[in-house]
Amino acid sequence: MTRPTEDELIARYLAPLAVAAGADGLSDDAAALPEGAGELVVTKDMAIAGVHFFPDDPPAMIAAKALRTNLSDLAAKGAAPAGFLLGLGLPQDWTEDFLAAFCEGLAADIAAYACPLYGGDTVKVPGPLTISITAFGRARRWVRRRGAQAGDVVCVTGTIGDGALGLAVRAAERDPAGAARWIGGLTAIDREHLRARYLLPQPRTALAEAVAAHASAAMDVSDGLAGDLAKLLKVSGVGAHVEADSVPLSDAARSALALDPALLRAAFTGGDDYEILLTCRPDAFAPLEAAADAAGVFFTRIGEVAADPGLVIRDGQGNTLDLGPGRFEHF
Repeated sequence: MTRPTEDELIARYLAPLAVAAGADGLSDDAAALPEGAGELVVTKDMAIAGVHFFPDDPPAMIAAKALRTNLSDLAAKGAAPAGFLLGLGLPQDWTEDFLAAFCEGLAADIAAYACPLYGGDTVKVPGPLTISITAFGRARRWVRRRGAQAGDVVCVTGTIGDGALGLAVRAAERDPAGAARWIGGLTAIDREHLRARYLLPQPRTALAEAVAAHASAAMDVSDGLAGDLAKLLKVSGVGAHVEADSVPLSDAARSALALDPALLRAAFTGGDDYEILLTCRPDAFAPLEAAADAAGVFFTRIGEVAADPGLVIRDGQGNTLDLGPGRFEHF
């Protein structure tokens, strides 16, 4: 079967996704973003098969995850989605069936998050499938990592650890013989919850406006709660005390930890949660919590910012946890 040329590929699969006026149907080498209120915020994430997702993950979910990781970054900056550019490096063995399913997943999220495609580039690569997305958002106030102050409270949305544990569940599906023993002790419902949290992040875009209004500093949890919080504190020139028992865990994650308590380290450091980690003044907690409640999202206070540098996480007995580097390392 003859594959489409680059122009045919773009016309058949990608141009139908680019319906915004400034994209001009992907018929040009550039696009024009419409004017909008607030600051223009830009972020970029890459996703590579075998590194950020499994090559045999569902194509629609690969596309959705690639976009949603960028939307998570925007939400943590207080920015609502405004559009994105797609760089797509297709491997030698790509198929039209894969590309069609990939674009269906992308189309669904373009509609769900009101984030239109404005252009990009498509190439054939000698290595694995490579996806690069540059996303744009609008924020009434760009919330930086730098800005946490002593006395602020430390908060997170959603639950922590599901992404890292879900990665293990997904890996066990591909290699049952190599599965960790605790996975076999989970119910089917718990396994599916963790698997879904790994495959399909839920960017907290509904909270962007509240984050812009009330957060003193923020970032998304992509590489591990402990390590990402340490990065936020370092650039802000402060420290924090966190109670491990206050960190929100899903029922599925609690079931996994009951089977293997050592998984707490993976839950706190493994990444792939794509939740918002932020600091705010104590009196700002209530309006943030109200906004999260209205959006149907957990919002939890887990600690307090301290003047002395360094992150201290204590268990229920008051012992300081040793979490190593505290985060996923890309290099």
